[in-house]
Amino acid sequence: MKPSNFVHLHLHTSFSLLDSSLRHEALFKRAAEFKMPAVAMTDHGNMFGAVDFYTGAKKYGLKPIIGCEVYVAPESRHDKKDKHDLRDASYHLILLAQNENGYKNLLKLVTLGYMEGFYYKPRIDKELLSEHAEGLIALSSCGRGEVAYNVNKENIPRAIKVADQYRDIMGPENFFLELQNHKMEYQEKINNELVKIGNKLSLPLVATNNCHYLDREDFDAHEILLCLQTGKTMSDQHRMRYPSDEYYFKSPEEMAELFRDIPQAIENTLKISERCELEMDFDKLNFPDYPVPETYTLESYLVEQTNKGLGERFQEMNKLGITYEQSLYRKRLQDELSIIERMGYPGYFLIVWDFIDYARKNGIPVGPGRGSAAGSLVAYSLRITDIDPLRYDLLFERFLNPERVSMPDIDIDFCMNKRDDVIKYVSKKYGGSQNVSQIITFGSMKAKGVLRDVGRVLDMPYGEVDKIAKLVPDRLNICLKDAFKEELRFERMKKDSEKVTELLDIALNLEGLHRHCSTHAAGVVISSKPLTNFLPLYKFPSKGKGEQDEVVTQYSMEGVEKLGLLKMDFLGLKTLTVIDNALRLIKESLEVDLNISAIPMVDSETYKLLCSTRTLGVFQLESSGMRDLLKKMKPDCFEDIIALLALYRPGPLESGMVDDYIKRKHGKLEEKYELPQLKDVLKETHGVILYQEQVMRIASILAGFSLGDADLLRRAMGKKKPEEMEAQREKFIAGAEKKNIDIKKATKVFDLMEKFAGYGFNKSHSAAYAQISYQTAYLKAHYPLEFFGALITSDMDNTDKVLRYIHDCREMKITVQPPNVNLSDRSFSVCENKLVFGLGAIKNVGSKAIDNIIAARQGLTRFESLEQLCENVDMQLANKRVFENLIKSGACDCLGQSRAKMMND
Repeated sequence: MKPSNFVHLHLHTSFSLLDSSLRHEALFKRAAEFKMPAVAMTDHGNMFGAVDFYTGAKKYGLKPIIGCEVYVAPESRHDKKDKHDLRDASYHLILLAQNENGYKNLLKLVTLGYMEGFYYKPRIDKELLSEHAEGLIALSSCGRGEVAYNVNKENIPRAIKVADQYRDIMGPENFFLELQNHKMEYQEKINNELVKIGNKLSLPLVATNNCHYLDREDFDAHEILLCLQTGKTMSDQHRMRYPSDEYYFKSPEEMAELFRDIPQAIENTLKISERCELEMDFDKLNFPDYPVPETYTLESYLVEQTNKGLGERFQEMNKLGITYEQSLYRKRLQDELSIIERMGYPGYFLIVWDFIDYARKNGIPVGPGRGSAAGSLVAYSLRITDIDPLRYDLLFERFLNPERVSMPDIDIDFCMNKRDDVIKYVSKKYGGSQNVSQIITFGSMKAKGVLRDVGRVLDMPYGEVDKIAKLVPDRLNICLKDAFKEELRFERMKKDSEKVTELLDIALNLEGLHRHCSTHAAGVVISSKPLTNFLPLYKFPSKGKGEQDEVVTQYSMEGVEKLGLLKMDFLGLKTLTVIDNALRLIKESLEVDLNISAIPMVDSETYKLLCSTRTLGVFQLESSGMRDLLKKMKPDCFEDIIALLALYRPGPLESGMVDDYIKRKHGKLEEKYELPQLKDVLKETHGVILYQEQVMRIASILAGFSLGDADLLRRAMGKKKPEEMEAQREKFIAGAEKKNIDIKKATKVFDLMEKFAGYGFNKSHSAAYAQISYQTAYLKAHYPLEFFGALITSDMDNTDKVLRYIHDCREMKITVQPPNVNLSDRSFSVCENKLVFGLGAIKNVGSKAIDNIIAARQGLTRFESLEQLCENVDMQLANKRVFENLIKSGACDCLGQSRAKMMND
């Protein structure tokens, strides 16, 4: 079959949120089946899916054409007067990128639509278009396009004038009059006039289908989707609807038949696609420039800072009495620096070091590490992490593999309250908001949610739909297809009711589609050039008066990373805030300046607390399941805590691995090693393969794998691809044979590795988080008053948690003083060896009222009566409702009157 002579150039993917059900994968598959040479993406006002679309199309041998259906203001983009008809607020126009210049202009136009022209829709205008027209091809779009709209309104002179304007802006070869045929009368009228205008102005014609779903049969599901977008139900006579079921991904033959009288409109789709030659560059790093001092290069400055940092770490180890072999650290550091330099990442480490250094110097708590970065000695030396990778046998290659080109990925936990300060610092340092931005993320329609959504649109009773949705098993990421197989009642309900059949079929059709976009909780992209050189930006409407609009990238984390931009995860971790506040309370109440990083890691009171399972408030060790595991394991060293965090996951728990581990730890089951070489690797975990790093070590020791190759083996085991696994097996056995290891035993070890690879956990992450667990347990064991003060303060808005924590205080014989307007601060505090209830935990007493009460109290020393309290506070801030809640909570009992009398007064 010869290649098709038609290409779809007006097409909306599922990134036209709640407006299209065309998924990338299904689209590419169908385009390849139709032998189409290319396919275009023209989503409504955004380019959310551009990177994914580009890479996906390439995999199917298709040329990706990156475009957008932009909204054009009737006059100026700055004109935002009220319109009686929202359709008059903007017209549609298809823009396609021919090359890199066109792509960059498209990025700017789509961004400016949000930043400058937003009015119901992100709008550009002809002024902007003329400034950024180079490298772009424009199609006049659908009946909502300005030319077709005026034709339909029978304003032909205006239509001709508008077409001529676009011709002048784009150039006569770059503006096409777009013909659509969805078998509707008005389109025939429009097409006839467009042909005449084309002849009059010498403008070429092009045929499109404005695709919004894959098959004609998807029309009903698409109608439901539109109702979700507009908040309507199918029974609503005024709902938004498509006039026919012709907006699907038609075959070349269908399109040729529809436009048999205008064959050049079909031929021009191919000509346009041939002119679109955009090549997106995914191999170049676009990191910001880190400003090193004069006479330094990035490489030499990194070497100096890491060596200096390692020297400081040695001094700390000496003070703590930790034994170490300096030559091993020096050799490891040199090896890591060599790999970092070879892979081109010195700037990356310096950038991360710089903002973490800023955080530490400004009293912003930073976590000890997160993810595989804790395996880097360079990161430890620079104080990016705070866990010694050599002491705990953590591997650098698990973090940055020299055998596999990939970006380093250092995720950072900051104190929740001060995370934004670090982002502001980074933004200021690298050029402001045009160079630094948070990253977008997309929410999709999950199994239960899509059932409820569709049921609501179909006007089905809430109770009936809720009952159906609850039949979906409570399992993470379960899909409807699997739910229908597992739960036989679905099939019975389908047989009993046509409405339920419709609900389930449409929900299945729509499941997984993008539903909305939001700001990623942690992702930040950093560049030293304007981000619109690389990607488009999106602006969320402001939430209220005086609030700033929130700007994010239009590409998700994966897209940002593919473009070689520096993507960081700035995470806010509440526990770091709790630790910081506890340390402050310890200093205030006991005059002890505790360094949490220097606490002894072998502390009997801490392990006694853990074994007692009194771990409420202890990081990651407070759930009932974890307390049960603690009871069985009885941890007595830090390595046990690392193991606990790795073991307490569904895989190990369901496999019997946890019970096996505990029996071995307590000598109830013999520790077995298939080969003596395995003992050094597995002794810490009693012969159980628990960590991914152990898989890597075994491959290195038994089969001679480099640690980089061993990481590739670990990844292959995680993916479980048969052909890849077979190749790795052969390589492992051959390597073991060279080391004179019995093939049968080597095969048995490989099988064991393969079995546990699915359960293996990243030890670097486990070790870093185990440190936070240990620190919170230490604080609870030694400074319970201050720990609880900080802990309860962190959850003051959660009454259930406050009550649980206070109950735990009483179990530990800690006196909790009731709220008291003469004694309480906003937060929980410590006074005379008692925990004082914070006013902030009283419901419906706002922070401004509390601050006002505390300020008034400082001027008087104490309040003697309710009258005096009322006289000295601002009654606009502390109104009647505030006082009622203070009285009911007992905070005014110290004023010497009964609550009933105070309420009446």
